Amino acid sequence: MRGASVLITGAAGGMGRMYAERAVAEHAASVTLWDLDSAALARTADALGAISQGRTRISSYVVDVGDLGAIAKTAQKVRRDMGNPDVLINNAGIVRGNRYFWSTDNGDDTRPTMQVNALAPMYITREFLPGMIANAYREARIVNIASAAGTLANPRMAVYAASKAALIGWSDSLRLELEQADHGNVKVTTVTPSYVSTGMFAGARGPLLAPVLEPGYVVDRVWRAMLAGRPLVQLPWSVGLSRALRGLLPTRAFDRIVGDGFGVYRTMERFTGR
Repeated sequence: MRGASVLITGAAGGMGRMYAERAVAEHAASVTLWDLDSAALARTADALGAISQGRTRISSYVVDVGDLGAIAKTAQKVRRDMGNPDVLINNAGIVRGNRYFWSTDNGDDTRPTMQVNALAPMYITREFLPGMIANAYREARIVNIASAAGTLANPRMAVYAASKAALIGWSDSLRLELEQADHGNVKVTTVTPSYVSTGMFAGARGPLLAPVLEPGYVVDRVWRAMLAGRPLVQLPWSVGLSRALRGLLPTRAFDRIVGDGFGVYRTMERFTGR
């Protein structure tokens, strides 16, 4: 990471802040932070500045990534102020859960969830990807933080699951397109973790074989995969097993064995969120 320019969305706290701390620790040239929470963002920027002691240039931008117009305007400022990033971590996300789809409020859950979780990473990447491709002699990385929910349907989180499924499909297609177009300097990593104890999924319960994950463990695994350019990170290992069983078993058998038997379909019953 030494000498790289890094941009992280959802960077004011949680795992976003931890990715930023990791970049500073490895002497990145610059770390650019995007978040909607201006107060938390300012605190994080100040803390990172103190840690870096001038070795890493820290910049922060208050931006709602659910506002697609704001993405374009802020990206223009970043290119002007900081240059094009070498590493983009699409970490920002929201979750609305513990209600059935038909009881959500007139699309007020649906629209922002799809905009933040699915559309924003596409629009943000589109802003910076041409610069990454053009700089063919420098390694570049795009990390898309999706979710195991995007690989496995789950009650009480229909829109969230849909948003993450869209993100996974786009992210892996983008990886293949870059490889096919011989832009090997840009590598894409898709991340599909189960529940992580950041507060975002407060109240959710981990099913059998998929305990709630510690943020530090997830960040470390994602970071190493990103540096190595690995295409997929599934955490824990049982996420991959569930995907395999979903393809092998008849739907009703999967519902009984994995959904009900392993408790996957009951994980959101006590969800409260942040």
